[in-house]
Amino acid sequence: MSDEQACWQGIPGGVTAAQGFRAAATRCGIKQAEVDDLGLLVCDVQGTAAATFTRNRVTAAPVRWSREVVARGGVRAAMVNSGNANACTGERGLRDVQTTAQAAADALGLVPDNLLVASTGIIGHFLPVDKLLAGIPVAAQQLDSSLEAGDRFARAIMTTDTVVKQHALRCDLGAGHVVLGGTTKGAGMIAPNMATTLSFLTTDAIIERPLLQEMLCRAIELTYNRITIDNHASTNDTCVILASGLADAPAIEAGTEAAARFEAALAELCGVLARKIVEDGEGATRLVQIDVVGALTVADALAVARAIADSPLCKTALHSGDPNWGRFVSAGGNACPSLDETKATFQVGDVVAYAGGMAADALPEALAEAMAGRTVRLRYDLGLGEASATVWTCDLSKDYITINADYHT
Repeated sequence: MSDEQACWQGIPGGVTAAQGFRAAATRCGIKQAEVDDLGLLVCDVQGTAAATFTRNRVTAAPVRWSREVVARGGVRAAMVNSGNANACTGERGLRDVQTTAQAAADALGLVPDNLLVASTGIIGHFLPVDKLLAGIPVAAQQLDSSLEAGDRFARAIMTTDTVVKQHALRCDLGAGHVVLGGTTKGAGMIAPNMATTLSFLTTDAIIERPLLQEMLCRAIELTYNRITIDNHASTNDTCVILASGLADAPAIEAGTEAAARFEAALAELCGVLARKIVEDGEGATRLVQIDVVGALTVADALAVARAIADSPLCKTALHSGDPNWGRFVSAGGNACPSLDETKATFQVGDVVAYAGGMAADALPEALAEAMAGRTVRLRYDLGLGEASATVWTCDLSKDYITINADYHT
């Protein structure tokens, strides 16, 4: 285990685990269910912030607002609603963001440029602004630094999620400690592209914005950008990390051991949260890790892994536990022009199913057992080079169809 890998340990909590953060949630009535649907997250001091957003060319109004706010610097708070995406709502959608951001700024004693705004829910419906304007002051009065407040914030951002997704780490920088925490949401419409679903990360580290942005982008690329549930990129994907700088530790500088440790912990946090999304995929019964090794390039490895992860034939086989390895092998072969089947090997768990262009000498019972668990690991060795990539996905069940055929927040 490297120093970077050994530098963190899990601790309780989410967005309020680090020093300097308060959270709150309330019910505005955007959702039909009697649950919280508005959350506020506030940094008590002016720290630094970095963010990534969807690359979907159909982009929600809050994403357009938040991109500009983050670029100008000065983000100190995030306001998020669930139940309505405020996407495909034209100029009115942007005006509604401005109106609610101003209301939140007034309630928090900030200015609108301090507010990152995020929304999740159904597309194409105008935001019920009056409900938000009534709920924002209520949430502002409830802001608290407790772990319970962070948990309530995490619940308020959920849509079809069935479980709360949050995690926190204590990271040893070598000279002092920092805490990182976060929460995420998502169970469907998951195929991130340089972003996430909605994800809110916090830390009390002292770190400049350019370095924090670089680290976040690298962490996202190896975690959130490597998961898929239904190969559908959202209009609202947003990930923000806020750094309060209140930890009793030296500033993190580029190229140092402390920077390497912090980035490793950030990647671990993002990885845990991203895998929680896949585990909770709509209708999912299995978490599937697809390791592609022996590729000529990382791009080739990713193409093969994604081809398997996004194939309905592969995902239905994973649901039933049917070790129909031909589906996986052929999906990968179609995605990689340089693949030579005489050099390739495919295995389920530790059981080799295919090698040298033909079926391996594996017992069907052993393959079926390797496919039967809650977590399934597939490994495709292309036998061509040294590059590799990992993608996480889930199975495709009848419940996924039921959820999405009937979905209307």
